[in-house]
Amino acid sequence: MIERYTLPEMGEIWTDTYKLKTWLEVEIAVCEAQAELGYIPKAAVEEIKTKANFDPQRVLEIEAEVRHDVIAFLTNVNEYVGDAGRYIHLGLTSSDVLDTGLALQLVASLNLILEKVEELIQAIRYQAQQHRYTVMVGRSHGIHAEPITFGFKLAGWLAEVLRNRDRLVRLRKDIAVGKISGAVGTYANIDPKVEAIATQKLGLEPDTASTQVISRDRHAEFVQQLALLAASIERFAVEIRNLQRTDVLEVEEYFSKGQKGSSAMPHKRNPIRSERLTGMARIIRANAVAALENVALWHERDISHSSVERVILPDSCILVHFMLKEITSLVKNLLVYPENMKRNMNVYGGVIFSQRVLLALVEKGMSREKAYRVVQACAHTAWNQPDGNFRELISQDPAVTQLLSAEEIEACFDPQNHLKHLDEIYQRLSI
Repeated sequence: MIERYTLPEMGEIWTDTYKLKTWLEVEIAVCEAQAELGYIPKAAVEEIKTKANFDPQRVLEIEAEVRHDVIAFLTNVNEYVGDAGRYIHLGLTSSDVLDTGLALQLVASLNLILEKVEELIQAIRYQAQQHRYTVMVGRSHGIHAEPITFGFKLAGWLAEVLRNRDRLVRLRKDIAVGKISGAVGTYANIDPKVEAIATQKLGLEPDTASTQVISRDRHAEFVQQLALLAASIERFAVEIRNLQRTDVLEVEEYFSKGQKGSSAMPHKRNPIRSERLTGMARIIRANAVAALENVALWHERDISHSSVERVILPDSCILVHFMLKEITSLVKNLLVYPENMKRNMNVYGGVIFSQRVLLALVEKGMSREKAYRVVQACAHTAWNQPDGNFRELISQDPAVTQLLSAEEIEACFDPQNHLKHLDEIYQRLSI
């Protein structure tokens, strides 16, 4: 029997041995339910529970002959159980075992993923606290916009991961569904009460209305939610990659002693982990498309979904679990360079404070259209000039100086103006 209260390793969940354990757990739960309802002898169930076992290698040997995985499994189990084995699988169809066992694997995988999500949440929360007031330039279209803090950027990451966590918690409930309803799902040869009792024993809920299989919209949602989590991780990784560019260098992946960045160029320190995460997210997204294509099966069932799921479900769970480990380590050990952030923020004489100057002029009575023209002219003159200095140009413009004092101009270039509501955002996230 599987001990579901001790989390296994992710790779273990997707081994043949673990899969066959879930099948045996389903079969035994059904036998127990049948006995509780008086359909089979309780003594036989005790004998089944005592003797039932399987040999994964033997199952493969039988499957090579019979060309049916569940029949091969049941044949091998009966080699251990003997005569009482005739009560195993009564009234069931293969998909009862396959889909209910798969639900156990998916729930176990989600438990591990949620555990890693919590670790990522704590890592981001810590860094957001540390860099709450680490001022940097915000960017839109990749272009300097207005001041923010690095902590504010991380607060956005935190909010996104918290949403992902909430979605995964809801998903765990939606995927924790089994079916013990027989061929085409009509309960023709098994009592629905058996399903209710057996699924409860397994920690699952009965499917509302199954066909011969559990409808694959559930599994499509499962992979889509993993793809969404992977997309969030990719967003963080792409941000780190951009901020690590040589001409920016505001943050950097930790570079360990002895690590090398290039076989040809000794100076290189490449964001290889972030790039790896970006690539892996592409795989999960592709798997989500395959999961969506699995939804449309012929009539009450076909097995076109089966071969796909044997690849995309293990791969998606294992990859996302690994991605969470990687991004958590990356965030924990991220190198942050506040001095470079300050340098970049003040490039071209602080053009990123243009809106503050614009608003100050409007408040003094200048029309918004004229104020925009005046400020834009100074900003564009400073832009991309080796010695361009927006602050000096503004301070020397007669249209500005006749309305604003030197102190008022200076106040426009104070980054604290942009941080006055930061605490409110942090309070929402309990940082």
